[in-house]
Amino acid sequence: AAPAKKRGRTAQPKEPKPPKMPKAKPGPKAKPGPKPKKGKEGQEADGTQEKIDKTFKKVKKKRDRFKGMTEDEVMSRTLTDILDYNLDYVIIGINPGLVAAYVGRWFPGHGNHFWKCLFLSGFTDEQLNHMSDTSLPEKYKIGFTNMVARTTPGSKDLSTKELREGALILVEKLKKYKPLIAVFNGKCIYEMFCREMFGKKPKKLDFGLQPHKIPDCEVALYLMPSSSARCAQFPRAQDKVHFYIKLRELRDQLRGVARSEEIQELEYSFDLGLAKEDAKRMAIKEEAYDPGYEAAFGGAYGEGGPGPGPEEGQSNGH
Repeated sequence: AAPAKKRGRTAQPKEPKPPKMPKAKPGPKAKPGPKPKKGKEGQEADGTQEKIDKTFKKVKKKRDRFKGMTEDEVMSRTLTDILDYNLDYVIIGINPGLVAAYVGRWFPGHGNHFWKCLFLSGFTDEQLNHMSDTSLPEKYKIGFTNMVARTTPGSKDLSTKELREGALILVEKLKKYKPLIAVFNGKCIYEMFCREMFGKKPKKLDFGLQPHKIPDCEVALYLMPSSSARCAQFPRAQDKVHFYIKLRELRDQLRGVARSEEIQELEYSFDLGLAKEDAKRMAIKEEAYDPGYEAAFGGAYGEGGPGPGPEEGQSNGH
């Protein structure tokens, strides 16, 4: 029988291996050249941006403004009205800001001029702060309320419906408690009130006693500059004191009280340009921070405490 054929490829003859080449001897080590020049921090010498590795990225420390509370939790709080009968003044804001709701006090922002203006104009016989707010109705016949009760980072977060309903609620409060004067803290709040109450904004709006009257209500309406330190028209506390003095004079006039000789103005004049230059030169240091607030609130306004966020000079005024 014939032998069986083997499967697979036919074996090929092996090629001879090439001869090994001798290894080249290493030469002398080259001297390292000069290091490339660095530009400014974060840049190469040619001005191009230096590549930043993840390990070099600085992690920005998140500021705990409300000691562990989230912004939503703060917004769930509100600010209680401080109202009573037979008041001379009710100070009216738009709605509570975050810091006011968190602290639970009126005008707690350390840059707010309200408490300083009260003292400088002779309303109070000592410099008070937000911790004294509940004592004002009895001692000085001053109360507080807002047009809208809901807390927001800024007044722009309020709906038209809220403002319309808030204006009606405010009127009911004024009719109930019957203060002598309703004091609107800033043009913005008064324009909103007029739009919702009278159907249109005033064509001309000056500070002081207003010509508008709420139907079936004898309360006088008074407009003064916003007490916020971010009020561009009046950047310093002393720029606003005039309107507080005139408010006291209006109270005396309506009450039939003789004019006080303690605080009088011979002539009032105001130059916005000079005031802004002065505020810039002083850096508004005395207005921006008052140690009395920190002492009163146990250090809440020191490092890590609530500070003036975007809402704090806040458009809603607290």
